[in-house]
Amino acid sequence: MKAFGYAAHSATSPLVPFHFERRDPRADDVTIDILYCGVCHSDLHQARNDWANSIYPMVPGHEIIGRVVAVGPSVTRFKVGDHAGVGCMVDSCLTCEACEEGEEQYCRCFPIFTYNALDREGAPTYGGYSDRIVVKERFVVKIPDGLDLAGAAPLLCAGITTWSPLRHWNVNDKSKVAVVGLGGLGHMAIKLAKALGAHVTLFTRSPGKSDDARRLGADDIILSTDADQMATVGGRFDLIIDTVPYAHDLNPYLPTLAINGTIVLVGYLGPLEPPVDSVPLIMGRKSVAGSLIGGIAETQALFDFCGKHGVVSDIEVIKMRDINEAYERLLKADVKYRFVIDMASLKE
Repeated sequence: MKAFGYAAHSATSPLVPFHFERRDPRADDVTIDILYCGVCHSDLHQARNDWANSIYPMVPGHEIIGRVVAVGPSVTRFKVGDHAGVGCMVDSCLTCEACEEGEEQYCRCFPIFTYNALDREGAPTYGGYSDRIVVKERFVVKIPDGLDLAGAAPLLCAGITTWSPLRHWNVNDKSKVAVVGLGGLGHMAIKLAKALGAHVTLFTRSPGKSDDARRLGADDIILSTDADQMATVGGRFDLIIDTVPYAHDLNPYLPTLAINGTIVLVGYLGPLEPPVDSVPLIMGRKSVAGSLIGGIAETQALFDFCGKHGVVSDIEVIKMRDINEAYERLLKADVKYRFVIDMASLKE
């Protein structure tokens, strides 16, 4: 199947128009015309080979919202005309314990990612900065009627990345939740925790973010660089979602955890620097944990919840031709809070 999109051809080259081939649809496949694709910071990392695993040419994009244009004879959940979403994965082994429990993101054989991966036949996967995509039905989610399609795109990564720990640690209307960092992930964590009924606090180093944090649903804002403010929240939080994407000191946040509380890392990949002090952990049965996106069933549950509560991402819609400028702005954190590409602009 012929396809058209934008691709990076090396770590130092801009994304440019690219014609390529997608695999022919199989019996259990859904073919989707892409309407919107979110721009994740990991797209930038992968395009520039920051993680030293990039496969070129690369068509990024794993926050995909589109319209179903064809279904295979074995497909039961979708019909032509449905709105559908594709996130970070397009396949997995389906037989390991994690896959059987609906946690395909932890597949023992490693999931097949939407782009910058090889499928079961050894062909490269290409992402959502393109006009269409063919995906196994199991890895496609239904978009609830009435949900803003452009705003829903980042739910497929930023949304599920923060939703999964909120649900795993059973956040509810009795929970006290804190969020570290107010970016693409952080703003979704605030919105979703608030929609679940939690009391939500933002930890930030920037005093100027208070008004926006309150608009998003934060009840309190704490300057993490102010020792006096930090002291006022000692022992308070059942869960802290840390969205900061670079190495930083976790130790100031540990005393703010309640007994049995957990700080979960969703933004940073790498060794913890400086080392974590074990004393606060031992003295309060506190935990440092990590979480990676979510399984497909969990992602569908997120969309159903967001459809019911009207939760979407705060976005800036861009044209496809502006993607390289958007990447430069991402490096400066110059977006509130997620870029989304209008794929109708692809051939402009």
